[in-house]
Amino acid sequence: MSPNAEIICVGTELLLGEIRNTNAQFLGQELAQLGIPHYYQTVVGDNLIRLQRAIAIACQRSNLIIFTGGLGPTPDDLTTDAIATFFQVPLIERPEIIADIQQKFAHSPHALSANNHKQALLPEGADILYNETGSAPGLIWEPRRGLTLLTFPGVPSEMKDMWRKTAVPYMKSRGWGTAQIYSRVLRFCGIPESNLAEKVAPVFDLTDPTVAPYAIDGEARLRISTRATSQAEAETLIGTIEQQIKQQCGIDCYGTDDDTLASVVGELLLNRQETLAVAESCTGGGIGQRLTAIPGSSGYFVGSLVAYANSIKVDLLGVQSQTLDEAGSVCAAVAEQMAEGVRAQFGSTWGLSTTGIAGPGGGTLEKPVGLVYIGISGPHGSPQSWSYQINALPGREWIRKISASHALDALRRQLL
Repeated sequence: MSPNAEIICVGTELLLGEIRNTNAQFLGQELAQLGIPHYYQTVVGDNLIRLQRAIAIACQRSNLIIFTGGLGPTPDDLTTDAIATFFQVPLIERPEIIADIQQKFAHSPHALSANNHKQALLPEGADILYNETGSAPGLIWEPRRGLTLLTFPGVPSEMKDMWRKTAVPYMKSRGWGTAQIYSRVLRFCGIPESNLAEKVAPVFDLTDPTVAPYAIDGEARLRISTRATSQAEAETLIGTIEQQIKQQCGIDCYGTDDDTLASVVGELLLNRQETLAVAESCTGGGIGQRLTAIPGSSGYFVGSLVAYANSIKVDLLGVQSQTLDEAGSVCAAVAEQMAEGVRAQFGSTWGLSTTGIAGPGGGTLEKPVGLVYIGISGPHGSPQSWSYQINALPGREWIRKISASHALDALRRQLL
């Protein structure tokens, strides 16, 4: 039977937001690698009744249930107890687990406590999922036909080690890893997620491959996914839809998978044997940071100047004092003069600039917080500029981050 997986993460600390639930993220990625459908994730606190309710719901809709957390020696570690109680089987102390824990404590300054014996209790009939690095073992158990349970400690390093060394070989032995879920992410800038979804609406009706939209860091993305037995088979299915979407969306699609705006701009500059210099005000060096994060960027990125004060704009970039006096530092003319000035100062093919109001204060009705101008000076014609009104609610860092993205995207479009 093909498994349909569900993840139950146990721990009140997860509900309170005290720690990030990286275990669920890891397991989701691993299940995709095994080609195992995964439709639900549940987070439940350290409460026996609520945990049993979560198990009851999961058993109704999934046949592979993976637990993380709640396997420790303290009274609030309830996962194993909840499983045994729900399936009405006794907990049996396993001497091999006691021996394993004793061996691990042999060279520890801390003595083995009576609470550690709790970790040796497993439901009758369950197999041990050994933990080589910690004291809490897990279990692999089929409490009834067509249902498999796996439990892991909540410590990420222990969980990952147990998953790779024990759980994955077990699932593959059951024939569950013969196909894999392959995905390709198409990345878009300059088009809102809603507009993108409307533009490519027919592809959302596909069943194989499937296409799903989402947004992250101010970008819209489309994930194309299929379940296949080989990379070649997946490429055929995904490639056809990918080309169809790219033809519909044109220049708005800037890359795939691990591409970034900085890496795409860098590749374009390298191919053209051209260079870039950047003058930043509101982004405070953010564009330069993204560009220099790319290996080999010295082949096209000359340098940057953070011209935050107006005096620096005037003295080092040649921005006209009259322009600043009449229009202020946040305007099209200043953006264009900054781009032209940094290009001349650094002797680069292209000059790119940003100036804007990142907030939280300083905005007016005419120039609200989030207003940003991007300037570009190139080898042909006069400098150009574009204005963007960025949503100010997420705050200052959001405005700076999205401003840098808009700047790189504007340059990308000019290079194309």
